[in-house]
Amino acid sequence: MSNVLEVKDLSVILDSQEIIHNLSFSVGAGEALAIIGPNGAGKTVLFRSLLGLMPYQGEVHWKEGIRVGYVPQKFSVDRNIPVTVKEFFLLKSKKFWLPEKNFLNNLAHELKSVGLGQEIFNKNLSELSGGQLQRVLIAFALIDHPQVLLFDEPTSGIDIGFEETIYTLLHKLQKERGTTILLISHDIGIVYRYADKVLCLNKEMLCHGKPQEVLNPQELTAVYGEGAFYEHSHEGPHHKH
Repeated sequence: MSNVLEVKDLSVILDSQEIIHNLSFSVGAGEALAIIGPNGAGKTVLFRSLLGLMPYQGEVHWKEGIRVGYVPQKFSVDRNIPVTVKEFFLLKSKKFWLPEKNFLNNLAHELKSVGLGQEIFNKNLSELSGGQLQRVLIAFALIDHPQVLLFDEPTSGIDIGFEETIYTLLHKLQKERGTTILLISHDIGIVYRYADKVLCLNKEMLCHGKPQEVLNPQELTAVYGEGAFYEHSHEGPHHKH
């Protein structure tokens, strides 16, 4: 398996404070890598560094020609702006120089892949539930046909009923399209079920490998502190929120 991402000796310093220290890892094509760690561990900073959105020291090498999509933890545009889902996506269509009809056909396909029908086209973003908005954002990332998708806590703020659906969708993308997925999550049970590899981060790497091999009580204590998890027999330890 060839690697789509190689990170070597990555360090990030913000306001004279080291947020990430000397981090090295690689991600293979088609892998799902989960990144776990406590609040303030540097997880979102890592994503922003990988995307070239902030300065860093060290090396970040993406495979040449690779397309990377990103679904942020929070939607940074005011949801009360009167913009429909269709208008939101058409903002992106200019980039493709496609006739609107062709773009909308492509969009309908991507919306269907995330479980949404064309009736959502004319809804304002402000009308959407948390689960619907998250699916729209995933479809927005998919429209570029990226080979790699970065998800920063994809179920943050979503009703519990939708959480499983979102993770099932990500797993489906990985298996059916061969999409490489980098995922920040606080749910250790989800990491066990859906991730091929896990990276434990608290400013520096604390563990890296297959979840079943490296997520033992000792490692989780090192990551989250004493009493941060409880045992759950068939999925391994669960992190306490």
